[in-house]
Amino acid sequence: MPNPPGPDPRPLTGEPLALDLLNTRWIGAEGPRDLLESEDGLAVWLNSEPVRTHTAALAPPVGRATLDRLLETRTALEALAASAARREQAAPASAAALNEVLSHGRIRRTLGGDGLPESAVELDEAAWGPAWYAADNWLQLVADRPDRIRPCANDACVLHFYDISKNGTRRWCSMAGCGNRAKAQRHYARRAGA
Repeated sequence: MPNPPGPDPRPLTGEPLALDLLNTRWIGAEGPRDLLESEDGLAVWLNSEPVRTHTAALAPPVGRATLDRLLETRTALEALAASAARREQAAPASAAALNEVLSHGRIRRTLGGDGLPESAVELDEAAWGPAWYAADNWLQLVADRPDRIRPCANDACVLHFYDISKNGTRRWCSMAGCGNRAKAQRHYARRAGA
């Protein structure tokens, strides 16, 4: 994989792979941003920690095919995340879109020579790798704790996170950003009302 053209500009990184893909769109000081609007942005995302962790052996190509498959997957995940946030069952079309991505890969399980089980991911083509792994990660998240998949409580923020806090009460994509803004707004409202 080539070196990315620059540092990752996103305000929230390090979430599970499916949510990290969703978070390639965000609202910056200059307005809406999309890391995946170019192959350069794709190179940055492919070099991010969640992606490298899942696709290290894959070496997915930086190119239009990989980018198109990721955009297709992100669209499906956006619809599924919106349903999850409303605590609604996913629309059949959203589930079908994710299942279409998943149909381009499979996990092959075998018994290794040491008598232990082994798993290998097989893909139709390497360009499906990042998209397939993100879709598979979504399945893991909803199987584990679907109630912990959350959008930021800031209505002006479009980021998502997986709440791993002990009591499950995280509300903000980050306390340093949206959380502090909300605290400052509450403080200002209290002082203005006094």
